[in-house]
This record gives sequence, structure tokens and C-alpha cells, in this order.
Amino acid sequence: MLRLDEADVGRFLSMEEVISAMEHALADFSGGRVVQPGRVMVPVSDYRGFLGVMPAYTGSALGAKLVSLYPHNEGVPTHHAEILLFRPETGEPLVSMDGRLITEVRTAAVSAVATEYLARRDAAVLAILGAGAQARSHLKALGLVRDFREVRVWSPRRAGAFAEEHGIVAASSAEEAVRGADVVVTATTSPDPVLFGEWLSPGAHVNAVGAPRPEWRELDDGVLRRVTLYVDSREAAMQESGDVRAAGKIFAEIGEVVAGVKPGRRSGEEITLFKSVGLAVEDVATAELVWRRVSDG
Repeated sequence: MLRLDEADVGRFLSMEEVISAMEHALADFSGGRVVQPGRVMVPVSDYRGFLGVMPAYTGSALGAKLVSLYPHNEGVPTHHAEILLFRPETGEPLVSMDGRLITEVRTAAVSAVATEYLARRDAAVLAILGAGAQARSHLKALGLVRDFREVRVWSPRRAGAFAEEHGIVAASSAEEAVRGADVVVTATTSPDPVLFGEWLSPGAHVNAVGAPRPEWRELDDGVLRRVTLYVDSREAAMQESGDVRAAGKIFAEIGEVVAGVKPGRRSGEEITLFKSVGLAVEDVATAELVWRRVSDG
């Protein structure tokens, strides 16, 4: 069985193509055309980590991701992953590939899909809370669907270095970053709220991709009271997201919006929130994209 490392995967990944693939994958998921059981999370309490198992069958691709989440890692990534694809017709293993970069890229690509459908067309100011891998990938992905004239970043430790590397503005606080922003990304490892509702401007859109545990929160109650809530999966979000559980009410899955079953933004003043927990179909569809490019030579 072929093994692709992160460098191999990176050669065959295009953010533009992944955004398009995620749009189709999300619509297929919400349309019931994907077989995907719930994610299994194994606590590794001795080391404050988790191991997740995420299988999916899309009709054209069959696979699974094994992913570790160690939010307190320093000097090494907080996520490590491996994705396996199997031949749907026979169950034969086709390829194993590093999944860390795929997770990074597909998460931002999904947020880009949500931003395309939910953010105002004239959105011009982007605020990113967090300065890690997801901040980097979201900066790239969201810039493909909106033309931002100003980008701000805040992080308790790395905002200055991140801003200098990417030519954007380092904010001195999360509030300073968010006030007046049209699109906000929360991509932190914090188990407690970092975004507060009073900071959000009318018409803002929020992509929340951190706090992936039911007991964690990235968003305060003030955010949840002001927003229309969209998710990638109703079932997964209610089980896994502390923010969604606190909200108690989901308006739509983003795949339903893509398919035209549910509306996206309904007014210029509406504040929209997309809470992403990550789906196996996103990983398998992205891995299939890589595998097809490898197979085509």
C-alpha cells in the first residue's frame, strides 16, 4: 500500500480545489448521500489528549481518519492524523496518507464555503483569534472568497510574529481585533470563551472552529443570543460542541444552504455563526482529491 507523507500530500493539494470539493461534500452529507457514523473519541487522560476515529463512505470514496488532539502540545502540532482510503468495490487498501495538512486545509476550506454563503458580499475586515495552523489556513482560504482590505490577528503569544510573517495587523486584544470586523474566525485551543457578543457588529459573520469538546466554549452566551447558528452536522455539533449545546438551537446545516434547502444570510444586519466540528466526509473527500491527482501521475 502506498504511503504519502505531508510533503507528498502538499504537492497535490490546492485550496481552490478543496473549497469546491467541500461545497459538494457538505451538500451530499446534508442530502443523506453519505454514510458516516459518529466520531469515536478516546480520552488519553494521562497526557491530556484524545484519539479520534472518523470513517465515511461517499459513494466514490471509502476511508477513515485517525486523528490525535493534544491541545497542550508545544513545539509539535496539536493535531496529528493519518487517513486511509480503500477501494469501495473490494475493500482493498489503496493508500495511507498523512492527514495533518489535510485537516488543516479542509477545515479552512469548509469555513470558506460558509463565508461564501453567509458573509456579506462587501465584507472588508477580517479578524482572526488565534495564530496557529488554522489561523494560517483560514487567512488563505477566506481571502479566496472575499476581498479583505484589512486583516487583524490576536493571540496571547504569537500575534506579532504571525502578523509580521503575513503582512497583517497585530491587535493588542481580542476585542480590538473583533470590533468593526465583518468576518471573525475563532481558531484557538481555549476551553473558555474568547469571543464576546458585545464586540460583534451588525451584519458580522463568525467562523468558530476551536473548542471541539462538549465541555469547552469559545463563544460567550452573548454571542449565542445574537446569532443565527449554522453547523456542518446537527448531530455531531450537538454531541461535540459546548457552544452549540449552550445555544440549544441550530438554524441549518451549511450543506442545506449550499443545496438551496435552507436560506443563508437574510439581511445586511443579521449576525451569522458557522460552528465547525469537522466531518469524516471532509477528510475522505479531500484525500480522494489527492489520490486522484497521484493516480493521474
